[in-house]
Amino acid sequence: MKAITYTEFGGPEVLRLEDVEAPHAGPGQVRLKVVAAGVNPIDYKIRNGWMPHMSAPFPVVPGIEVAGVVDEVGDGVTGVAVGDEVLGWATTGSYAEHALAADFGPKPADLDWDVAAALPVAVETSVRVLDALGVGEGDTLLLHGAAGVVGAVGVQLAVARGATVIGTASPGNHDYLRSLGAAPVAYGDGLADRVRAIAPQGVDAVYDAAGQDVDVLIGLRGSTDRIVTIVSAQAASELGITFSGGGGGAPFGSRLGEYARLAADGGLTVRVAQTFPLADAAKAQEVSADGHAAGKLVLRP
Repeated sequence: MKAITYTEFGGPEVLRLEDVEAPHAGPGQVRLKVVAAGVNPIDYKIRNGWMPHMSAPFPVVPGIEVAGVVDEVGDGVTGVAVGDEVLGWATTGSYAEHALAADFGPKPADLDWDVAAALPVAVETSVRVLDALGVGEGDTLLLHGAAGVVGAVGVQLAVARGATVIGTASPGNHDYLRSLGAAPVAYGDGLADRVRAIAPQGVDAVYDAAGQDVDVLIGLRGSTDRIVTIVSAQAASELGITFSGGGGGAPFGSRLGEYARLAADGGLTVRVAQTFPLADAAKAQEVSADGHAAGKLVLRP
């Protein structure tokens, strides 16, 4: 099969499109014919060698998000059959024509493939953080970094829980945040004053998806409780707030199908900024690293 691989840490130039042996489903796994693969910042961070504890042995096939069609079912897997469309997390790397998955949910037939590949990380992350914060009816949530894919999903899920959401973003994204149900405020100097103008009573919880101005966020909350960052473990350790990182948690696939159905019905939206052919994975990771993509980046094998 065709797959993107690399045999050393480095810049995007280490990525190569190669012919490699296709994996086969083991116990508890399914194999997918990959239709779409999500590109995430963690992909280029691992490739650069910044997270060696998360790197598979070389050669590495990158990618964690996947949407595709089941073409093999391993022993012990129930509730899914060859030909089913699913989305979830790849255990063998999703930048490939085939990938194995053990944590996945059903993809509605009317859900766009690119959107399906964009959902797993954003949905699992935001559900995990909102649960940890206990966000519910009547809460005022400050979501720092609200216009990114993860943040935007967080906005929508918090609004659905009955929360009032204040979302930070650059001015060019303010209309987008309003369309999702958030009250937008700009980053930068004066952030605290702008938030207080909207919520003079203060904020009940803070979801940090940006990793900047954490001291300002603490000041707005008035304490370090009910603040979760998904970006800065160092700031969390130094300032006494909670860091919530992905990976190693309970399987989420059984819940993912519920949110996929919600997306197919128009109740949850994800912006897809650009779709690349598999051979252009290096370019996709360059755009991801630049940090200015207006939505999700997706690869199509």
